[in-house]
Amino acid sequence: MNVSQDNVDEFQNDGVVLLRGAFADWVEVLRDGIDWNMSNPSYRERTYRPDDGSAPFFQDYCTWNDNEYYRDFVNNSDAGAIAASLMKSRTARIFHDHILVKEPGNSVVTPWHQDQPYYLVEGEQTVSFWLPLDPIARDRTIEYVAGSHRWDKSFRPMRFDGTPLFPGDDSEAVPDVNSRRDELDIRGWEMEPGDAIAFSFRTIHGAPANNSTVRRRVISTRWTGDDARFVARPGQTSPAFPDVKYEDGAPFGGDQFPIIYPAA
Repeated sequence: MNVSQDNVDEFQNDGVVLLRGAFADWVEVLRDGIDWNMSNPSYRERTYRPDDGSAPFFQDYCTWNDNEYYRDFVNNSDAGAIAASLMKSRTARIFHDHILVKEPGNSVVTPWHQDQPYYLVEGEQTVSFWLPLDPIARDRTIEYVAGSHRWDKSFRPMRFDGTPLFPGDDSEAVPDVNSRRDELDIRGWEMEPGDAIAFSFRTIHGAPANNSTVRRRVISTRWTGDDARFVARPGQTSPAFPDVKYEDGAPFGGDQFPIIYPAA
């Protein structure tokens, strides 16, 4: 896919942009990857099984280098080049993948949050791709608060069970977006397999339950640019990287986070 200047401007200004058909050629490969992943979950796998007995919500992280299908996508798709263009960065470095499968009838709501406060990396040049592998209607798609990446705020990261990620964290809570929908610029789209939403790690977003009869399989890959730096958090980050040793403020990098674009 050729990224247009309009795409770059929208991403920079709004913190989120829809890229129609960006990865249409990779849908079947990534579906195979999710099938393999669900049969071979990593130690980071986290499946939510609601107390109401509704269908599960499977998640896994940081498996791209162990899954031949995801690895093929990271190394050989246009994702790295697109990421670099949107970030206005010379390079694009893979941070991690996040797999999300909400089965039909799953009742779990993904609460409004930013991604960056959960991570061991910070920077202005960041982008995530949210890539669905099933058709998604507007009423059950992920949503974003356009422009929230420019609020210059880092909101308290919360687990999906409602507890703080970092014990004792008294930082500012994420605003009650649902009560302010009329005053905020909320973006969301009906999507087809292979479409992708690109958004900043700082953009506030959330997603509804899957009350349909269709699976909602998504692969999200996260990327960083030239200005990325390690950051020390007051507890274990999500995802956690227990084997990564780093200094607060040091340039982000290492074998687990290789530069994909430009290719070596």
